Amino acid sequence: MRMLLLTNLIYSLVLPIIELFIGAYIMRNSSDLSLVVVFQLALYTGIPATFMLNGFLLNKVHISRVYSFGMLLSGVSMTVMMMLSELDTLGVFLAGLIMGVSYGFFWANRDFLALNTTRDDNRNYYYGLESFFYTITAILVPFCAGVFIATTQKEGWFGGNVNMAYYILTGFVYVLTIAASIVVHRGKFSNPKKAPFLFLKFHPLWRKMLKLAALKGIAQGYIVTAPVMLILKLVGEEGSLGIIQSVGAFLSAIMLYLLGRMAKPEHRLAIFTGGLLFFALGALANAGLYSMFGAIFFVACLIFARPLLDLAYFPIQLGVIDVVAAKEKRNEFSYIFNHELGLYLGRLVGCGLFIGLARYVNEDVALRYALLVIALVQLLSIPVAKSILKDQYWHEPAASDLQAAEAVGGPVQ
Repeated sequence: MRMLLLTNLIYSLVLPIIELFIGAYIMRNSSDLSLVVVFQLALYTGIPATFMLNGFLLNKVHISRVYSFGMLLSGVSMTVMMMLSELDTLGVFLAGLIMGVSYGFFWANRDFLALNTTRDDNRNYYYGLESFFYTITAILVPFCAGVFIATTQKEGWFGGNVNMAYYILTGFVYVLTIAASIVVHRGKFSNPKKAPFLFLKFHPLWRKMLKLAALKGIAQGYIVTAPVMLILKLVGEEGSLGIIQSVGAFLSAIMLYLLGRMAKPEHRLAIFTGGLLFFALGALANAGLYSMFGAIFFVACLIFARPLLDLAYFPIQLGVIDVVAAKEKRNEFSYIFNHELGLYLGRLVGCGLFIGLARYVNEDVALRYALLVIALVQLLSIPVAKSILKDQYWHEPAASDLQAAEAVGGPVQ
């Protein structure tokens, strides 16, 4: 668990650069706001396909190698993006697809390793600590990178070529992903045992989990790209984006560490509900004001909403996998892969809504009202999560079920 946390800590320095400044780079070098969401849609298309490929690769390649390869591809995607002489839909989609492959290898193996190095009673702590790492890096990286880009423009560094600052940040990504790859190879991780992982029929509890995944997926494209688009459109340049993200992340980090230490499994629904309400409150303020203050308030709410949702959602997901894998006697990876398909369905709906509004109605309408619609739809997740938690503990597997599942799909804890 410590080696996994250390690997993810190093890689967490990369994620803010990808999530925040790739979008900023596209907006700076293109007049088409919807290209940011095209990148996200391509990214989300690459993930489920890579999850399937990952399932076959793990029968022959050690999980640490596949995990590190995924992290290294992050820099490749950024390089492809910045080698484009002109940003168009096809080029941006290609760069996003490569990033999707990177994310696919990373998240598929991260989820499996998290499942097999934690137990239900320590997952709140694990994800609280991991989210704390991600939040701390969300303080440092956006601030430093934002100031670096803004100063490059203001002081005329590199001949005033702001894109050179992005090239340097891409080099920084390569260094970090290599370091994370070295660390992950020091962990004594095991591949899932060879077993089928493609299924069409699942336990009713898992079908509820897929509904929750689809609802989560609807908002994911917005959660990543909305701060970039709103801040750059209504507030200012990358320096403002970095400062706003850093201040909010500092407060969020304190909250997350305390919740991770004190929260118990029975608190997950309350934490999950709190994250959804923060998202809805920020979206309502943005739709009502659509101004600099509204954008800042939305981003601040989102900074609190994202980690709260992750802190509750991932333990719920892994707990359900524990239960249904034991009952259906299947490889846990089959559920990790199937869960990604549920997310992708929601992502298609969410990203498609934004692209359609931005290109065929108006970009301001997309930024102002689509977020509110998505936030209100997200509130449907509350009764679904409540039903899942109720059924999860009702179907808690017996010791004999756990032993049978371990024989088929690897250790179940």
